Amino acid sequence: MTQPRFITLEGGEGAGKSTQARVLASRLEGLGHEVVLTREPGGSPGAEAIRQLLVTGETGRWTARTEALLHFAAREDHLSHTVRPALARNAWVISDRFVDSTFAYQGMAQGLGGKAIKTLSEMVIGEDMPTLTIILDLPVEVGLARARHRAGLDNSNEDRYERMEQLFHRTLREAFLSIAQAEPQRCVVIDATRSEDEVARQIWHSVTSRLVT
Repeated sequence: MTQPRFITLEGGEGAGKSTQARVLASRLEGLGHEVVLTREPGGSPGAEAIRQLLVTGETGRWTARTEALLHFAAREDHLSHTVRPALARNAWVISDRFVDSTFAYQGMAQGLGGKAIKTLSEMVIGEDMPTLTIILDLPVEVGLARARHRAGLDNSNEDRYERMEQLFHRTLREAFLSIAQAEPQRCVVIDATRSEDEVARQIWHSVTSRLVT
């Protein structure tokens, strides 16, 4: 089961998810809706504390299983304190990453497998899946170049995943596309090599054609 006002944006590093999430939130707010713009890992005080364990430090600091458990611990806090309360008051929730990233990053690219992620998802998420997931797709080299440029501009040290090897990122891209192929009723793939305005236009078309009347 999915939540009708819950939208997630997914994709590899540098795909532009944060930018497009802000644009989409602004458009929905322009229609008079309350919008909660959030992210994973993070989105609540407890989850933000866990985020620092995941996105900083050495690339090999955790096993895939440890990472998955940390992500789901953060997700439990995020759902309990941010997502579910917002949905309960009929607000829209737009999240920059959600469980598909855990399937792609830890399940596929880090080799944990989908079975463990599915089991944790059933326990933590239950019926609170997004009704629409936008997957922003672009070549690995383009995405990493964008991500490194962004990190240089904001002096961010949240680059642990970006520093992982090329094979990791190629597997990520394949994993996201596989998710979209398996769940076309929920997922829409958009070419993120296009201009920001064009990507935003396609996202808005996906939202209005499926969710907003």
